[in-house]
Amino acid sequence: MIKTIDLFAGCGGFSCGFEKAGYEITTAVEYDSAIAKSYALNHKNTKVLADDIGNVDNDKIFTPNCAEVIIGGPPCQGFSMAGARIRKNGFLEDPRNYLFKHYFNIVKIIRPKVFVIENVKGIQTLKGGEIFKEIIKIFSDPNNFDGKPYHIQYKLMKAKEYGIPQSRERMVIIGAQKEFNFDELLEKAKTEITNQYPRYFDPVTVWQAISNLPEPTEDGIIHDLFPENDYQEFLGNNGITFNHISSHHSATAIARMTRVGIDENYTVLNEQINSVHSGSYGRLNPQGIAPTITTRFDTPSGGKFIHPYANRTITPREAARIQSFPDSFEFSGNKTIICRQIGNAVPPKLAYVIANMIKELL
Repeated sequence: MIKTIDLFAGCGGFSCGFEKAGYEITTAVEYDSAIAKSYALNHKNTKVLADDIGNVDNDKIFTPNCAEVIIGGPPCQGFSMAGARIRKNGFLEDPRNYLFKHYFNIVKIIRPKVFVIENVKGIQTLKGGEIFKEIIKIFSDPNNFDGKPYHIQYKLMKAKEYGIPQSRERMVIIGAQKEFNFDELLEKAKTEITNQYPRYFDPVTVWQAISNLPEPTEDGIIHDLFPENDYQEFLGNNGITFNHISSHHSATAIARMTRVGIDENYTVLNEQINSVHSGSYGRLNPQGIAPTITTRFDTPSGGKFIHPYANRTITPREAARIQSFPDSFEFSGNKTIICRQIGNAVPPKLAYVIANMIKELL
């Protein structure tokens, strides 16, 4: 098995896809202790470090060659804030980019054969592209790696192109100790996956993702779901499925939702809605795909997250289905924590494709 470390792991969407591809996730680092509990619940063979990455960025925790692969998405707050000082002090010395610096330092300690950075679509164009260029330059600089730098390739990956029913787009950066071609790896991985799952890359609609889920339950637990299509079968679980619990909406919110049709939003209400989201009070189209699942999918004002037919927002399990989490995955914590886990996760189906690409590379 390919030993892998997941940094900024969240609840483990990235790990989930890599594990399905046969990787061994030896260690995961997640700062939020509540989210780290959720990771541990679903990845029982992984050592979970619920700590600030700055406290584990050292050779007591990580040693050279302890993993072949490192995966993770350093949060992008520092990237979006970074500005004029990038040239003056250097990207890594800017304190606002400390999270990325620790990712870089751990790569430097371990020297994995491959690393993967997943991040927001906009990272490539922030500050006129200066930040993105700096990231590529840091890993490509022979002086940072004893004369043996990483070869870097990257691509904007669109979830809907990988059989995931949402418009999520993420920048995926792969660094390897040998030269490679991203698109060639991707095509090889697609061929391998299609041989095993012939309909893996077929387009999936919102309704194809969630149609076999019953009415939400008080405790969120449902039993013995029967899959109605290939997507549901791929994510299926013969036992208990958790987190199918509805948010409690005010009478005012419910009354508003009853007036919103498919693909409509707050603009049909002729009311003053206090929300920064242009899709606020939006109802999902069952035959379309969802927007990017965010951390506020539980509230009508948070975006286009009203169920296609019911006057409520989608449940955590429905959101997890749209994110391509397997039904066996149980999210722990309070409502806010669970929404944050699901909204911030790498879709496991996308992670599985990346994992198969890395296998080809190794």
